[in-house]
Amino acid sequence: MSMSRGSVCRRCLLTMKSMAGGGPTSTYAQQRGKKTWHGPKYQAKIDQAQADWEERAEKIKKGEIQHTWDMFVERGYVKDTAGSHETIRKLMLHKRIGAYTGIDPTAPSLHIGHLLPLMPIFWMYMHGYAGYTLIGGATAKIGDPTDRLVSRTPLKRTDLTMNLTKIHYQLKALWMNVEEQARRRGFEKDWAWKRAVVNNSTWWNSLPLIEVLKRLGDSMRMGPLLSRDTVKNKMSKGDGMSFSEFTYPLMQGWDWWHMYQANGIQMQIGGSDQYGNIVTGVETVKVVRDNEPDPAKKIEGGPFNDPVGFTVPLLTDSAGVKFGKSAGNAVWLDKFQTSEFDLYGYFVRRSDQEVEKLLKLFTFLPMENINEAMKIHSENPARRVAQHLLAFEVVGLVHGMNAAHRTALNHQARYGKQIDIPGVTLRMPKAATEDTPPSILDAPKMDMQLPESLIMGKSIGRILYAAGLAKSASEGHRLATQQGAYIGAMPGHKRTEDNKVMDYSQLSFTPIKLWFPQETRNYLIDGKLLILRKGKVQIRVIEMVSDEEWKESGQTYPGEPGTGALRMLRQQLKMLKSGMLTPDEVKANLKNHVEEEAPPPGFMKFPDQDSYAIRRATQELMDEIHQKEVGGDSPREERRE
Repeated sequence: MSMSRGSVCRRCLLTMKSMAGGGPTSTYAQQRGKKTWHGPKYQAKIDQAQADWEERAEKIKKGEIQHTWDMFVERGYVKDTAGSHETIRKLMLHKRIGAYTGIDPTAPSLHIGHLLPLMPIFWMYMHGYAGYTLIGGATAKIGDPTDRLVSRTPLKRTDLTMNLTKIHYQLKALWMNVEEQARRRGFEKDWAWKRAVVNNSTWWNSLPLIEVLKRLGDSMRMGPLLSRDTVKNKMSKGDGMSFSEFTYPLMQGWDWWHMYQANGIQMQIGGSDQYGNIVTGVETVKVVRDNEPDPAKKIEGGPFNDPVGFTVPLLTDSAGVKFGKSAGNAVWLDKFQTSEFDLYGYFVRRSDQEVEKLLKLFTFLPMENINEAMKIHSENPARRVAQHLLAFEVVGLVHGMNAAHRTALNHQARYGKQIDIPGVTLRMPKAATEDTPPSILDAPKMDMQLPESLIMGKSIGRILYAAGLAKSASEGHRLATQQGAYIGAMPGHKRTEDNKVMDYSQLSFTPIKLWFPQETRNYLIDGKLLILRKGKVQIRVIEMVSDEEWKESGQTYPGEPGTGALRMLRQQLKMLKSGMLTPDEVKANLKNHVEEEAPPPGFMKFPDQDSYAIRRATQELMDEIHQKEVGGDSPREERRE
């Protein structure tokens, strides 16, 4: 029996039309594995973006602009490829593919080695492709066994949560700086530009094992998997390989499949040691794609739909030391682990033999600018013009252009030598004021400790004050009342659920509300980690420690009992009365305290901002000083008589 048009619903009819090749979005819809529905205005944007892409392809064919892949090869980004150069080149010419690189949060910060595979992602984003950075919240629990003979030490739950949070915001900061670099280099942001920071825990936490085994396990043969060098070396020379380690490349491949069908991510870029994982990932994506049980969701294969990838080279310095190490330690992108000044200095110390290569790899400078800089450098190598240009650009990418200018000027002041950076006029950034909008690039250090008595026994307003997210406990109370601060929690978490065990891999933020002090325990991760956020940019990852450990550390926090002005005044009064201090010594102590606690320039402090107790204690101390200096009864006693 034939099926009439009227007997098929509109959604099914359009799906059938898409599968038959009809409609301008059929290829895109098949790549995503589902039909995407757009209004006419949005569809017009898609059509215009496609027309612009086709126009760009014609210009590349005519030699008017450089192909992005040719630029990668020219600058030295390409080591090994999964797929031929010609296949990748044609794919990138005709299709606005997406690319990703993955980072497992095994440390609390990215290091300079992570920056190399990120650079092609950033370049692709600037040229109109989709750029994704994946944080391996799930795969970090397993640990990548590549090139290792000894298994990784499992991460503690709290360490993994802290690492996830910090690296997430580091990547967000890097992406913000990439936007700034794109503007500097004359790139005009297009509507179709797309970027994202994603966590693979998002899908692994809800993925049935049976789906992975059925769609992937049936077609992946053991022979090729066992023949990998990593497996053979670890089993014959190392401490053996666990089943979880053996499945690591399959998990990584499934990550790729998830983004391939959901976001059109067709390319993976990895470090020099990731070629085996990328090849396994290519095979994984093809197998899972071809095993799609639903014909309506099946994505066709072929050169323009197959996954591809490449690795970046392993960098060593002139002494053969792995690039990114300084005195045996990693060069971190966290300014609290490697300062902006030390990062700048690391690149200034690069040798003349490697500086040109590093300029090509770690900066967005056009090749003609690099060639000109090297020409200037060759005229007087002792001035290290190329090295200063490299250091300036890297600090600008990692910490922002204000930091780059400030650090270069600090370097110049410390060493007393004029710094010449081609194309750059150094300027000291304007100092931030209270009216300056907050920036994630200026966010303070994200990890700290606070005592158990505060976390478990005080109000959330006092905790916000102690964490530096409020200027006072009352402001912290207002933040909670107005829901201007957030706390790390599982989606759907209810604060009334006693002793809820937080799942660190499902962390999200929920607005803080006023609650009883004992309810804060329900937001602790692994019983000791608390994550707070104010607005969009200020993060605090707080480790709760015992009161004894806190006391031994010698630390204090804002609002801590016995550490404020009132305690100081009472101590001075007691010591003055006992004769342990003279009036002059007390005056000197008061003067030093006032200077330390002075408000910032331009900020006027009104008398009523001090509590009544502090004003009364101050008056008592001044009366006692007067009595000691002139003898006899204190002024208050004379007035009472």
